[in-house]
Amino acid sequence: MTEIQDITVASPVKRRHLVGGVALGMLAGAVGGLAGGVALGQGATLPQQKPSGKRRFEGKVVIVTGGTSGIGRAATLMFAAEGGRVAFCGRNADRGKQVENEVRAAGGEAIFVRADVRNETEVKALVDNTIERYGQLDVAFNNAGISIERPLHEYSAAEFDDVISTDLRGVFLSMKYEIPHMLEKGGSIVVTSSSNAIATTAKRSAYSAAKRGLVGLVQAAALDYARHGIRINTLVPGTTDTPMIRRLAGMEGLPDAAWHVGIAQWAKSNVPGLQRVATPEEIAAFALVLASDDHPYTTGGQFVIDGGKTAHGG
Repeated sequence: MTEIQDITVASPVKRRHLVGGVALGMLAGAVGGLAGGVALGQGATLPQQKPSGKRRFEGKVVIVTGGTSGIGRAATLMFAAEGGRVAFCGRNADRGKQVENEVRAAGGEAIFVRADVRNETEVKALVDNTIERYGQLDVAFNNAGISIERPLHEYSAAEFDDVISTDLRGVFLSMKYEIPHMLEKGGSIVVTSSSNAIATTAKRSAYSAAKRGLVGLVQAAALDYARHGIRINTLVPGTTDTPMIRRLAGMEGLPDAAWHVGIAQWAKSNVPGLQRVATPEEIAAFALVLASDDHPYTTGGQFVIDGGKTAHGG
């Protein structure tokens, strides 16, 4: 799940997407200015997250929700690269199979299970299939989420419920079925919240409520299960460049170099602190840190990785 700022899509179609995006007018202007032959790529390349080279998840079984794109996809690949056997879900079967093939081509082990986290039966099936295939569950990265953005009074009850059902209830359902398989031997759960849980903007009342709700859910659950050796923590990412953001901006057909220059220029004015967006790999790498055994005293925490956005106060 990603976090960017103030996307507006001029379309009668209901906007339902991973959280919010680029101010389109500003980004379009930034990209449009490149058309006159401005050199592409200067200062626009994001740092590349290098593989850790560790095998922290050797012998462990991992579930990732929302694993077919963005942060979830990056995490699926990284968990597998570090020796984890990964079961991941999403709603798009084509993307799921593609990620599964990428993992296996790199020598890892993963299975894709189509599941919508709003659907309790499908969430249970995801966990059941994981146990049937791999016999255990050690780590869960509960990452799936959406947003619908509009002023509060313009939400329909169904739209508000959809965001809460996916982002908050979906994590509850995932944990409900994951935790019983961790009670005997312990485990680690990481939940993706958002910097909107700390400092948000207009048109995000549903999303911000869900993401702030996750913080409370994790705190209470961490206390419920600490004596069982289950650590539960919240990952709080900031603005992240994902294919979803690019699609929402209507710029899928734009050359990659132009897109990266445009988003880099936008970030300099709209992302306090580091003045750039994160890569999905940067956020996923931090999720792996929290999920690993490297820091056994961490539970019930909220770990911010937002380039300085919330330090600015929103």
